[in-house]
Amino acid sequence: MTVLALCTAAAFAVAAPAAPQKPDSTYLPTLGDTARGDLSPVVERKLGEEIMRDIRRDRDYLDDEPILEYLNNFGNALVSAAPGARGETNSDFYFFAVRDAALNAFALPGGFIGAHSGLIIAAQTESELAGVMSHEIGHVSQRHIARMLGQQKQDVLLPLASMILAALAAKASSDAAMGVLMGGQGLAIQRQLNFSRDAEREADRVGFQIMGAGGYDTTGMVAFFRRLQSASKLYGELPVGLSSLSSHPLTQERIVDMQARIRELPRKQRVDSLDFHLVRARVRVLQDPSEQGRREARTAFETQLKDAHRQQQAGAQYGLAYLALKQGDLAGAQGWLDKARATMKPREGVFTTTSNVGDGASMFAGLALEIKMASGQPPAVLQQAVAEAEQARQRFPLSRAIAHQYAEVLIASGKLDDAARFLRDQAQQYREEPKLHDMLAKTYAKQGKIALQHMALAESYVLAGALPAAVDQLNLARKASDVSFYDQSVIDARERELQARQKAEKEEEKER
Repeated sequence: MTVLALCTAAAFAVAAPAAPQKPDSTYLPTLGDTARGDLSPVVERKLGEEIMRDIRRDRDYLDDEPILEYLNNFGNALVSAAPGARGETNSDFYFFAVRDAALNAFALPGGFIGAHSGLIIAAQTESELAGVMSHEIGHVSQRHIARMLGQQKQDVLLPLASMILAALAAKASSDAAMGVLMGGQGLAIQRQLNFSRDAEREADRVGFQIMGAGGYDTTGMVAFFRRLQSASKLYGELPVGLSSLSSHPLTQERIVDMQARIRELPRKQRVDSLDFHLVRARVRVLQDPSEQGRREARTAFETQLKDAHRQQQAGAQYGLAYLALKQGDLAGAQGWLDKARATMKPREGVFTTTSNVGDGASMFAGLALEIKMASGQPPAVLQQAVAEAEQARQRFPLSRAIAHQYAEVLIASGKLDDAARFLRDQAQQYREEPKLHDMLAKTYAKQGKIALQHMALAESYVLAGALPAAVDQLNLARKASDVSFYDQSVIDARERELQARQKAEKEEEKER
């Protein structure tokens, strides 16, 4: 199924502000036992992970490391700002983006929150983006999907038939899709829509508190909903027969309610990070890879260059650099990147408070490495990339994007022993990153270490939820000519563990 089908089948869309209710409080409510229903936190997380495995395989999943790193740094900073934002389940959050021009975001069970590329591009400030993401965090912290599914007292793994119906309905509206999905679960559509309205209001209250605690300008939410009202017209274009399925108040009502809440608070001014503008540019390039899409991206960047704001100019220059890289114009890419860096260089006699956090430095360094590693570069440039990658890793030790690029540079330059050591260490520290095991398998393959290659691939398949494929890889490793006695012991132990997990999963399916 497509990303759209999966997301609308188990997600809450961007929704409305509600009436004022203690806006200055950072206390986030918890739910009573009767609200939790049948969906336990463990099952809720498992459901989210299963949906995410399918989303990651979809072509519209934006598997772009700078974008993912920004969204997760940004989203988790919001979560950390408000006490109780993780909810009573203490959820770990994961933020991601999908390629879709619609102005939308959604929450999946278990702490997975997605944003459409169109929403990221449309947000003019980080405060606007914070308003939307805080709302979705509110859905997770209040366990709205768990409560909704618990009310139904049926199998918590959504029936495939309902998901297909939801995918069809999604062509008209995500609200309609949710209504059809719930109808497929055997509960009256109207009852579910009423519950959804209550959930949206609760997410609004919680999201508003999270946004304020994070230090963002709460008027950003109003600005974004005005843009949603004028640009998307989501609630004025439903086909006859589906308009009654709208589960959210009209956008104008949202704006009025949020304005009433904001009036009770002092306004906060917040300067956007440069990373925000660079990520928006990167998303714009990736949203539509067609020739027409790239022409439109170029036109947008050229218009943005005329903006007097330095961050806007640098964002446009970065976007033109990334666009040139995608089109194979390496000299042009480097030229525009140099201009972006020069635009943001501190000016003599001008005081600046820019810090290393969100100042674009890691994204500039990452794009510079992408350009140097591009096909067609001479060997001398690749050697420069090795030195730059080492410097970037030392400067940005917490950046996962830079860490992965460093490993890729080592592999590309033939420093395979260094790459293997680095990747083994990384895989021990970051056990949930399948990409590390993929790169490790690539390294072992280049070294001719076939058994270790298949063992690394097995771990990647485990993280992807493909246990049978993982077992197959272990069997290939066992048959490899270079397998050692120690490797055999590791393979046997891991195979027994995976087979036990497969058996447990089959038993769970029978019980359902």
